[in-house]
Amino acid sequence: MIRKTTLLFALLSGPFIGAFAQADLPEMRLDSKELEADMRFLASDQLMGRRTGSPGNNTAALYIASRLEAYGFQTVPGAKGYYQEVPFEAVKPPQTGALTIGKSDYTFGDNFLILSGNAADLQTTGVYAGYGWVDETTGHDDYKDLDVKGKVVFVISGIPDNQDPIATFKSFRTKRKLASERGAVGLIELYRLTFPWRFFRSYFGKESLVLANTDGDSGDDNLVYGWIQEKDKTDLENIQTDKKTKIHLQSGGFTRRPVQSQNVIGVLPGTDPVLKDEYVVLTAHYDHVGTGRDGGGMFTPQDSIFNGARDNAFGTVSLLAAAKAYSQAPTKRSVVILAVTGEEIGLLGSQYYAEHPLIPLEKTIFNLNTDGAGYNDTGAVSIIGYGRTGTNDQLKKATDAFGLRIIADPAPEQGLFDRSDNVSFAVKGVPAVCFSPGLTEFDQEIAKYYHQVTDGPETIDYPYLAKFCQSLTLMGRLVADMDGKPAWVAGDKYEEAGKKLYGR
Repeated sequence: MIRKTTLLFALLSGPFIGAFAQADLPEMRLDSKELEADMRFLASDQLMGRRTGSPGNNTAALYIASRLEAYGFQTVPGAKGYYQEVPFEAVKPPQTGALTIGKSDYTFGDNFLILSGNAADLQTTGVYAGYGWVDETTGHDDYKDLDVKGKVVFVISGIPDNQDPIATFKSFRTKRKLASERGAVGLIELYRLTFPWRFFRSYFGKESLVLANTDGDSGDDNLVYGWIQEKDKTDLENIQTDKKTKIHLQSGGFTRRPVQSQNVIGVLPGTDPVLKDEYVVLTAHYDHVGTGRDGGGMFTPQDSIFNGARDNAFGTVSLLAAAKAYSQAPTKRSVVILAVTGEEIGLLGSQYYAEHPLIPLEKTIFNLNTDGAGYNDTGAVSIIGYGRTGTNDQLKKATDAFGLRIIADPAPEQGLFDRSDNVSFAVKGVPAVCFSPGLTEFDQEIAKYYHQVTDGPETIDYPYLAKFCQSLTLMGRLVADMDGKPAWVAGDKYEEAGKKLYGR
């Protein structure tokens, strides 16, 4: 672990002078053995991969909550103790179905998949509706001048400005709702994602978790919702040009059952009488992918547990380390520790929090998220969103202090910012970055562990974990104590959402 004098030298070597130069920061006393113990528990076989809603997932939540309580974090109004309950449903898709477009037959379970919808046998016509998307803020309306009542709507996967898989998965419910509200009886998405269809079919062809509909409106259950991998482009062309293209859509109906999971949350009040009413939220997801076929990667009878040490026990341990340090030396602004569930199934825990915030989002000045696929550079941290929130100075000081370099937005082609929980805050306008282990590219070192049974606690570089925890903690402290506030830079895709949230 880095010696205290190393930090003080780094602090004094730049414009980082004053109270911090004299402070005996708790970050400097993080116990590396305690960090390792946290890792070995959270990524242990006993937690069985921490799949959302599983006993192992719930045990991890209890472990995190007990730590927050021990560190003196307070419960938040609206939570049940240290838990924000998140209602999920386990949805099992229909096991039978049929689709004919004109004279072209699709084979259920091969190039045709139904995700949801009550049993039906529909003889109707098809309508093409672009992405099947409506956005009042931009004026985009794919249903304008279309009559879809009693018809099957065919749409392109994704949303107009984002075909990233996570954005696509998150759009499922909205697309169903939009089609159902306009009287459609079926919705078929045309597969346009970049990863192989067989992976999509394998994952969504079995029982999966979705956020439960808690508004009492289940009208879109009657809508048969499916996906196809087109045989060729002529089927879509026929639907576009021939308004009377015959569609036969048959579904055996889906089943669902309630599943409960939870976000874990606690707050530490700030020390400044004015700034304590503002909040910095540190997040990490504590769920992983579970065991066996649920895990998605290769497994054997000897080892079928996807322990998720790097993804994301690494981030969860960092969250607990920061919580302990802040409890020993609180910051000016209040700090919220939020460990979210359901990230691996579509960022659903953080999405639920952003839509049902327990701390008003307009009082939340920053989200510091930590997550990653792993690391292949232990001399660095990767900052996803670097240069976008006016926090570069704080990030540089927090990493320099522990001899770590910054890798700014590695693998831009992956769209990483919109694939972790920080985006749930960003879309609401809250400035956010993702503080990740050192990643230069998605190489063999990453692939060796990412969503693999090999990602166990015995493979972790613990000296690096300690430096990472120290740097993350210092970053959170610097933002919580800064004079100004983070803000989206001019022209950022989330700038307008930030202006709307904060009334700027």
